[in-house]
Amino acid sequence: MPMLYQQLSQSPVFRGISPDEMENLLIDSQYQIKKFSKGDMLAFREDKCENLMIVLKGSVKGEMLDPSGKSIKIEDIMAPYPIASAFLFGQRNEFPVNVTANEEVEVFYLSKNSVIELFQKNKVFLTNYLNSISNRSQFLANKLMFLNFKTIKGKLANYLLKLAAPDKTFITLPKSQAEMANFFGVTRPSFARSLKEMEQEGLIEINRREIKILNRQKLIRLLQQ
Repeated sequence: MPMLYQQLSQSPVFRGISPDEMENLLIDSQYQIKKFSKGDMLAFREDKCENLMIVLKGSVKGEMLDPSGKSIKIEDIMAPYPIASAFLFGQRNEFPVNVTANEEVEVFYLSKNSVIELFQKNKVFLTNYLNSISNRSQFLANKLMFLNFKTIKGKLANYLLKLAAPDKTFITLPKSQAEMANFFGVTRPSFARSLKEMEQEGLIEINRREIKILNRQKLIRLLQQ
């Protein structure tokens, strides 16, 4: 049990609360820990969200289906981050995506009523939770805007310009090409080809994960295509 409190104290929603405080905070709370194997579904889109779920071990992915039935990965969620914390409350407190285990996973489930009680007991938890759902809303808004771009080059231009804001010339991609392709919802060859074409057109210069912005104005024009 001390290991649980240590793990939870590292989660964004409990950050700043020590393991000892965690033990006292959860003493009367309703919670459980569930284990899942790789490929298991933790939740389907539109399932009721009735617990605060925090990944204790491993990682899960959130996916949506486009009109053609193609799966689009929205994000990976790794320990010790919460799952769909922004959807625990509201008139339609439902999962917005399918949630699948990437590997062996352990997840902490805290009942909605217990979450409300903790809001009243601990100001740090309340503040952390509000920050968490605000950050999630901002992420989803950015993701929706990102998916609005019709071409891979448009998506790439948007991504690179954000990394390069306000006036950086050199940037480092935080993900591998395979991870970037998954993030963009395209195949790795398609992603690599688009990146290479942008280099050939004189927009960027590539050295593995290091990218130099050569023509910012042309990148901006790609956003309009």
